[in-house]
Amino acid sequence: MEILVKATQFILSLSLLIALHELGHYATAKWFKIRVEKFYLFFNPWFSLWKKKIGETEWGIGWLPLGGYVKISGMIDESMDKEQMKKPPQPWEFRSKPAWQRLIVMLGGVTVNLLLGYFIFMMILFVWGNERLEPQKMPFGIYADELGQEYGLKTGDKLVSLNGEKLNSFKDFRSGILLDNKTELIVERNGQEVSISLPEDIEYQMIKKDGANALFTMPIPFIVDDYPEDIQFKNAQEAGILPGDSIVGVNNQATPYFQDFSLALKDKAGEKISVKYYREGKLDSVTVEVAEDKRGDETVGVIGIKPVDDITRWYEIEEDHYGFFASIPAGFAYGNKVLSGYVKQMKFLFTSKGVSQLGGFGSIANMFGEIWVWENFWRMTALLSIILAFMNILPIPALDGGHVVFLLYEMITGRAPHQKVLEYAQIVGFVILFSLILYANGNDIYRYFFK
Repeated sequence: MEILVKATQFILSLSLLIALHELGHYATAKWFKIRVEKFYLFFNPWFSLWKKKIGETEWGIGWLPLGGYVKISGMIDESMDKEQMKKPPQPWEFRSKPAWQRLIVMLGGVTVNLLLGYFIFMMILFVWGNERLEPQKMPFGIYADELGQEYGLKTGDKLVSLNGEKLNSFKDFRSGILLDNKTELIVERNGQEVSISLPEDIEYQMIKKDGANALFTMPIPFIVDDYPEDIQFKNAQEAGILPGDSIVGVNNQATPYFQDFSLALKDKAGEKISVKYYREGKLDSVTVEVAEDKRGDETVGVIGIKPVDDITRWYEIEEDHYGFFASIPAGFAYGNKVLSGYVKQMKFLFTSKGVSQLGGFGSIANMFGEIWVWENFWRMTALLSIILAFMNILPIPALDGGHVVFLLYEMITGRAPHQKVLEYAQIVGFVILFSLILYANGNDIYRYFFK
């Protein structure tokens, strides 16, 4: 059921974004009186799920959900219609229009996606507001992992400032280090301020380890959550550990936080351990056999329990609310932050860890919630809309950005590229795109079956 909910959200979101993207091309083409022969949601090699001719345009739904397209008369695009290009140019064709008009048509889809992302963020802030965790109100401070401890951080430290700036969101500290390469951190420890200088390549060390969750995280006291019906490992349940128990130790090691507990079990697969817990104020312990689980490339120990995921039990979440007019600049600022963060993440694609983490449709669908929450659905849709705009404007042949590059060349030099150059560039672009799609979705398949 969870898979169905995620898949439905993903398909609905993707369909909306593709349809509006292509509508941007369609509307600008019609504005300049360019004939649009086809408008398709999803690709339709060999056959279509549905199609209907309305006026001069065939509207349809394809069966291959890798995108969508509009077939514009007199343009070298996905259709690779070479026969049409051999005929004399007609006044309603794309190639007959001035370069500046053709440029606007090619930017139509990207512009719609970008503005849509900003608009959705505005409406989210207006309807639901925004939540943030203030570092100053984190009662347990931070949880420093192995990498954080290596550079002087300690569990319990309270975040004060980053590069001299006091930030009001826990996420901003992590993104500031990972994406903006800010390395001067001030923390409060035992009532005293301590300066932590991180190395210049800290963001690459974080990506190599655990991405945005490396260095430090939010400490989670370990209160046992309900057991799901389809639980894989029943060791803890069969040993008598109940939902609501507070886990505090493994053998003779204190584990006040879930992170401590996970670390304590990491290399104990196949062993029997003593788990200490509080139940109704009384300390007790039970012996549990640790099962073996595969996590990526490593084997870890598990007993089949997880903490409750309601962080409001321990953390006070600040809610920022916006009126309609206030949500407009706030939505633009939020959208700019999302776009900037995504652009900055591109540098990690050139690392072995970044390449291995590329994901396809399965990874994107998995980003949607297991239950349908409209706020989360629209947040993901806005994020994907901005990502789609950015990816489409990249100067890769077959993408909008590739067409834009050739049009700018024509506008600067006064000479249009030869038709053969455009045809070969389109083919090269398709090879690049489908190679990336195959690789990314291959990663998904590999992770699903082998990791």
